[in-house]
Amino acid sequence: MIIKDFETFVVGNPPPRFGGRYFIFVKLVTDCGVVGYGEAYCATFGAKTVEAMLRDTAERFVVGRDPFHIEALWRSIYGAGYNLRPDVSLMAVLSALEMACWDI
Repeated sequence: MIIKDFETFVVGNPPPRFGGRYFIFVKLVTDCGVVGYGEAYCATFGAKTVEAMLRDTAERFVVGRDPFHIEALWRSIYGAGYNLRPDVSLMAVLSALEMACWDI
C-alpha cells in the first residue's frame, strides 16, 4: 500500500474559538482507496502558512511512501532540517501526517 494523494482543509472556528482560530486537517489517500485523517495546530504562524508547510512536506516526504513505515517517515521529516531540531510549526505538520498514517 502506497500513499498516492493528499488534501488539506482549513476550517475556521467561530467565537469563542476554543482550541484556536483555525483547524487544519490533512487527508491521505492510498492506492487501495484507504483514507486517513490528521490535524495540525497553528501555534506560531497563520493557517495559510501551516497549510503551505503541510503541502510541501507531504509532497516531498509522504506521497509515494508506505503509510505503515511511520517511524521511517517520521525520521525523514524530522531530519530534514540541517540541525535535526525542527521548530514547533514543523512538529505540527509532522504530527498531522503521522496521525493520518496511524488512521490508515
